[in-house]
Amino acid sequence: MKRSIITALLFLLISHLAVAGGYQVSLHGQKQIGMGLIGTSLQLDASSAFYNPGALAMIPQQLSIQGGMSGIFASTAFSQQQPSVYQAKTDNTPGTPFYLYASSRITDRLSAGIAVNTPYGNSLSWEEGWIGRFLIQEISLRAITIQPTLSYRITENLSIGAGFVYASGSVDMQRALPLQGPDGEAGVTIEGSTANYGFNAGIQFSHRSGLNAGIAYRSRIDMELDNADVIFSNIPSSLSASFPEGNSVAVSLPLPANLDFGLSYQFTPDFMAGIALNYVFWEAYDELHFDFETNTANLHDSRNPRNYSNTLIARVGAQYRVHEGLYIRAGSYFDPTPSDESYFSPETPSLNNLAFTGGFSYLPLPNLSIDASLLFIIGMERDMMYSPENFGGTYKSRAVIPGIGISYSI
Repeated sequence: MKRSIITALLFLLISHLAVAGGYQVSLHGQKQIGMGLIGTSLQLDASSAFYNPGALAMIPQQLSIQGGMSGIFASTAFSQQQPSVYQAKTDNTPGTPFYLYASSRITDRLSAGIAVNTPYGNSLSWEEGWIGRFLIQEISLRAITIQPTLSYRITENLSIGAGFVYASGSVDMQRALPLQGPDGEAGVTIEGSTANYGFNAGIQFSHRSGLNAGIAYRSRIDMELDNADVIFSNIPSSLSASFPEGNSVAVSLPLPANLDFGLSYQFTPDFMAGIALNYVFWEAYDELHFDFETNTANLHDSRNPRNYSNTLIARVGAQYRVHEGLYIRAGSYFDPTPSDESYFSPETPSLNNLAFTGGFSYLPLPNLSIDASLLFIIGMERDMMYSPENFGGTYKSRAVIPGIGISYSI
């Protein structure tokens, strides 16, 4: 019983951090989303501040401003392995990540920009009473990053750029405890917020033949939750001393670095296509250390293995100009799971994801663009296990993510 309670608490804490890391969807511009998120080599607009700061100085417009948001409609299904017939699924509240970008040319060679977005906003809620409720029941996470950026064009064909990234996040999580209190099962909630910083840098090569290439690096950011509130509910009076009120916990998670490469080519004045490779340094997420402010006989500090592996995401996309006021886009990518098969937990069902994208831009005015995208992600069915608690089964997931935005440039 003691070990189950302690492990349950640790899983609850993991759920905040894993959603922030194990499930990474880059919804950072409707045009790029429509092309499979191949933005590393593109120089379309101010969204380059995120995708590749080096491309910001290559943007032809004097001023570029854009904003938008997406709706994440995601679900995950779980079934126990035979001979069991048990099944469960999530009932998630839609997520609404947003972005705001702006850039301006200061001189012929120097440009400045700013990016504000929500790269780790997400929510997950398993159906009431599901078998894994002692591991995770519900989580809501919102992370916002702010990145001021400078970019300098060294030559006609080459530019560089870098930005300072400030990341701030908050979390609210709930789960059940394997205890019977006066009003049914006991529970626990974790609430907290944290902030830290990193950087983003890139190089862009652009040739008048239509060839563009880009390399960008986003640094690792250690998100340290120092004093998250631990709130217990419906605890039996006989065990109240083991779950003290006003307790807190400290835990640190590295958000992994990313190294991105992109290549695109303008085949005709109307048709452009490209590829991108995103290498994610997930190996930084090897374990989590939990440090409770108040320890009891049932509540100890602990280390929990994750053993994530680095991954390589392959992307392809294209854009076609139908006429001066209409562009259409399509793309696809494969995002392999970083999770270790022996340490896979249901708070972040990170599977091998195959995605298909599409989108368009309509220009009612020469300088104004209405941008839309649709992203469909298939989380491939897979048998996974969390060995320390012998909890396993078959997972599969789906996500439909429509998005809308507006762009203005002069």
